[in-house]
Amino acid sequence: MARKKSKTIEKNRVRFGIIGLGVMGGGHADAFRKGQTPRATLAAVCDIDPARLAPYEGLPAFTDSRELIRSGTVDAVLIATPHYAHTTIGIDALRNGLHTLVEKPISVHKADAERLIAAAKANPKPVFGAMFQQRTEAAYIKARELMRSGELGELQRLSWIITSWFRSEAYYASGGWRATWAGEGGGVLLNQCPHNLDLLQWIAGMPVRMRATCHFGRYHDIEVEDDVTAYFEYANGASGTFITTTGEAPGTNRLEITGTRGKLLVEGGKVLFTRNVQPIDVYNRETDSMFGRPEVWKIEIPLRGGGGGHNGIRTNFVNAILDGTELMAPAVEGIHSVELANAMLMSTFTNRTVELPLSGPAYWRHLKKRCATSRYLKKAKQTKAPVKVDFAASLNTP
Repeated sequence: MARKKSKTIEKNRVRFGIIGLGVMGGGHADAFRKGQTPRATLAAVCDIDPARLAPYEGLPAFTDSRELIRSGTVDAVLIATPHYAHTTIGIDALRNGLHTLVEKPISVHKADAERLIAAAKANPKPVFGAMFQQRTEAAYIKARELMRSGELGELQRLSWIITSWFRSEAYYASGGWRATWAGEGGGVLLNQCPHNLDLLQWIAGMPVRMRATCHFGRYHDIEVEDDVTAYFEYANGASGTFITTTGEAPGTNRLEITGTRGKLLVEGGKVLFTRNVQPIDVYNRETDSMFGRPEVWKIEIPLRGGGGGHNGIRTNFVNAILDGTELMAPAVEGIHSVELANAMLMSTFTNRTVELPLSGPAYWRHLKKRCATSRYLKKAKQTKAPVKVDFAASLNTP
């Protein structure tokens, strides 16, 4: 549902403040300064490290997010801090009436996500969005359309092998908070895979139970998960698998969804649909052939539109503020990817199958035990040359 139009904001432009100027926040700031997001202006910046404010001379700059939020210099904030702060800063921004766009994940754990969403519901006027930019990709939009329209029939099985999220030791050593329980709250599931977990539930809905095996520091000198294999079940009896890691190269990004009317494959930016002429459940009941199978049509689905990535989400967010446009990625939906990640870790912590919906407080109790022995603020690796940062290489689109 589209939102009501906002009152005019200073010449029909939204003044943004970016909180957190690391790799992601710096990338967003550069995009705003280059004018890539229509009707948006970078109006203020904030980071707890004063050195990161230096490139933004001339802009109001803060080392405390609370001061920026109360400064009157911005209409909206984009939160790109380490993960735990997404909740506290997000709640503060929403309570102070600022439109809020938060990087993924919206929170580290479900209990915090519930707190953040409660603040949004208590303060419904600000627009509240999440940076799930892969929802803008045409391949995933088409997969959702085919699944939700019934064209694929009833879900039987899905599998996502997403092992193309390779990260080096240099990446993990680039910040003392990275890949720690107390600093980041998890590994590949909380940092890279929120996109894939969001898309899974966006396309096929939430499962009802989960069993997972997470390996901690299998490929890297880290304390959190960098290799995951999960199995889950849906209410209708359908099953799914999800496999991911940051320790393989070249890796694979392959989503396969099977329904009673055929099979959908999303890989390499293409959508291939192998369509059963007769639905398999009907064929199964009616055929008199012992070894037959339904005739199929093989179709490469044409893809139009889509794309836009981060800027697509930023532009949509601005349009929601100024024009009442429907959000592509409402932040309230971000709880689902958090819950799936938490459930995979909870299954590993307890060596049990986890029923969904997951108890947020129960998971938080287990996470706190990990945080108590965390190597948070481990010394970041010092190198003679600057660490190479290729922002585009981190996106891993289909």
